[in-house]
Amino acid sequence: MTIGRVTQRMMTAGSLDHLQRNLGTLSRTQERLSTGRQINRPSDDPTGTTSAMRLRSSAASQAQYSRNAQDGIGWLTQADAALDSATSTVKRARDLALQGASAPATGPGAREALAVEVDQLRAQLISQANTTYLERPVFGGVTSGDKAYDATGAYVGTVGDVNRRIADGITVKVDVDGPAAFGTGATSAFAELDALSTALRAGDKAGITAGIAALNNRIDTITTARTAAGVRYQRLELADQSASDAFLALGNQLGTIENADLTKTTVDLKMQEVAYQAALAATSRVIQPSLLDFLR
Repeated sequence: MTIGRVTQRMMTAGSLDHLQRNLGTLSRTQERLSTGRQINRPSDDPTGTTSAMRLRSSAASQAQYSRNAQDGIGWLTQADAALDSATSTVKRARDLALQGASAPATGPGAREALAVEVDQLRAQLISQANTTYLERPVFGGVTSGDKAYDATGAYVGTVGDVNRRIADGITVKVDVDGPAAFGTGATSAFAELDALSTALRAGDKAGITAGIAALNNRIDTITTARTAAGVRYQRLELADQSASDAFLALGNQLGTIENADLTKTTVDLKMQEVAYQAALAATSRVIQPSLLDFLR
């Protein structure tokens, strides 16, 4: 059996090599404890780094879905408030029409007063139909302009759906069709109010009666549009909550992978400090002998 020759230089080099490895392990443990992270660079845990990157990507998607849902909620909140006000406006116009129809002895002055208020309600309704969210008209479709209806009551928006993606492959319409709620052209709410104003000034009972029927139908269309918007509002709220919950769950999973267990890391650090001190003591004994020690 042949035994290899072991020199003092070999022992010294080996001891220093082991000491350096112990010092490196101690340094990495100190870094984990000071940063509170298990992974400070990809080389610390390549598999964990890959999982963390995937979780971060998923968390970013969920955060974006939540922001999209909140933006949609903002759109529909404005639309709902505008439709609520529009309903009150149309109901007030109908009440004025009923007054004009139920007072056969009403004089021209009284009818003119009713007509003037109807004109004011028409202008108010146009303003409500031009309600905006972040400078975009909520009833204007995909228009790039800032209005859905012009001063004459003509629709100047662009028909189309404004959608927000709230989950993978799922989008929700966040605007309200202006023509569906307020109509367009000769059948719009503005044309109906204009016709009612004319009938009131002229004392046209048939025209006033037709105006009352038209306004009743208009209340129904606005209510239908508001109901549909309310359904989509609830869906967005649920989507926002779902995305927020998913974001938190992914954050917890990411923390499990990336964050250090401080209690365990503290214990590891103490053990490695003891091991390093022992290695220092052993190395000092190995490199201590000199030529004079052998000559004695």
